[in-house]
Amino acid sequence: MALTVGTAGHIDHGKTWLVRALTGKDTDRLPEERRRGISIDLGYAPLVLPDGRRLSLVDVPGHERFVRTMVAGATGIDLFLLVIDAAEGARPQTLEHLAILRLLGVDQGVVAVTKADLVDEETLELALEEARELVPGAEVVPVSAKTGEGLDELRAALGRVADSVTPRAVDGPARLYVDRVFTLRGIGTVVTGTLWSGTIAEGDVLALAPRGGEVRVRSVQVHDAAVEHANAGERVALGLPGVERREVARGDALVTPGAFPASYRLDVELEELALIEGGARVSVHHGTSRIAARVARIGERGAQLRLEAPVVAARGDHVVLRGETTLGGATVLDPAPPRRLDPRRLELLEQGDPASIVAATVDAPVSVAALTARGLLSRAELDQGLGAVVQADGWAFSQRWLDDTRAAVLERLRARAEESPLEPGLAVAELLPPEPWAPAVLPLLAVERRGAVAYLPGVAASLGARADAAEALEHELAGSGLAAVKVEDAELARYLEAEGRLVRLGDGFAVSAAAYERARDLVVEECRAAGEIALARFRDLAAVGRRDAQLLLERLDQDGVTRRLGDRRVLRRAGRETA
Repeated sequence: MALTVGTAGHIDHGKTWLVRALTGKDTDRLPEERRRGISIDLGYAPLVLPDGRRLSLVDVPGHERFVRTMVAGATGIDLFLLVIDAAEGARPQTLEHLAILRLLGVDQGVVAVTKADLVDEETLELALEEARELVPGAEVVPVSAKTGEGLDELRAALGRVADSVTPRAVDGPARLYVDRVFTLRGIGTVVTGTLWSGTIAEGDVLALAPRGGEVRVRSVQVHDAAVEHANAGERVALGLPGVERREVARGDALVTPGAFPASYRLDVELEELALIEGGARVSVHHGTSRIAARVARIGERGAQLRLEAPVVAARGDHVVLRGETTLGGATVLDPAPPRRLDPRRLELLEQGDPASIVAATVDAPVSVAALTARGLLSRAELDQGLGAVVQADGWAFSQRWLDDTRAAVLERLRARAEESPLEPGLAVAELLPPEPWAPAVLPLLAVERRGAVAYLPGVAASLGARADAAEALEHELAGSGLAAVKVEDAELARYLEAEGRLVRLGDGFAVSAAAYERARDLVVEECRAAGEIALARFRDLAAVGRRDAQLLLERLDQDGVTRRLGDRRVLRRAGRETA
């Protein structure tokens, strides 16, 4: 299980010395850091536990001027190592760092009371008691980086905490936020960062977000050792051939293409340390980026962060909000929301279950690909929400929406069957909007589809009280031969045509089925003999007026028997096959 532990604490409380004692590595790599004796940027080292497991350790600066750098390092950690000087006790940056950890959801870790060799026993006990009160539930270990006192106990304590930490998902899409960029001879551009989720292997193609473009991974290292692939929770270095150093920067993300949105807005649930007014300007710290934003309040605890630059986030991510000091934090509810502020939508998102998230996203089905691409839900979360969430052909929707839609459709079909026994069905396009999801939803609505028309199960057209009218119309048609009859009852005509008992012509006219067959035979026989037929010739053969001859020929054209060429007609393939 790969995990990352991050230091926290006030300047000069011994974080970097403790890291050096624990790991054997000096994380102060910059000349200015070594000259001034303080950490300015992030440092990294592997930490081996007593049982052989290895953690990635991030050392952060403690000076108040570098809090934003501390946040960049803390956003990817799984557990903390809070460092408190035994002589000084908790100081302002101790408290701010601890608050930032809590805002980021990092609530498991160990407190190391350093420089234990420099104070008397009573002072050390007071420092230990203060640390226990400051971080209830955390193990507190006195240590000395100079003498090595307590280092083994500290490693063991970190191991116990690591046992209780939920590992990051390795089966999801890859997401790594860049914290360092440099070049190495023979390798080219190298980026480092903590892998938040998924895995990265040599040869993988990743999206460089939010700036755009794709990169290919040539090499993967974990703590200076080449590996076949890196897992979520590990500190990773990636060689990126063909990428200039200036084309990547801290704050960029390397992600599985199409897996995460880049957005100028985040809908969040606030956790305020100080009042954050609507319209306030803040710095939003997410991943390894810091972006200026304006806060649009939504209700009591909700807000939309409107960013000056796009950010790559997912639902559940934590962000820190700072002004001159840390103002609070927030949990991402929607990483790519619409601009419209909707308190009800935010309430649904806060509930956190898949059905609520789907219902809050749109008022109709949403594609599974869109949900996962927006970082709202993973496919695994959707599958776990089965029962409350329905999936069909790549679309997801709540069971409640499906139940409501089914009830409305069935009610419309019942009303239709009662009002019109001759045509008890409705066109599918009338029941559902012409949306891409409609074909996936229709089979779930408990209706029978016949062609483009939907019916209640088992319901078929019937004459009912209009049987006498139908009989009278058929008698009239039989007596009129090839002469067309005007039918005023269009619904009855459609029913009888569906039953094969008449053939409708244009302008509301009709002939009997037998008459139409006779007309077709006349046309086919003439075309076989002469190669074509004109309107006047057909009129004479059928012994009907010009209007009726024209209506019959147009219906034959419509049925694919003939094709009109100017004032004459020739047989199509269907007509030749009939012949």
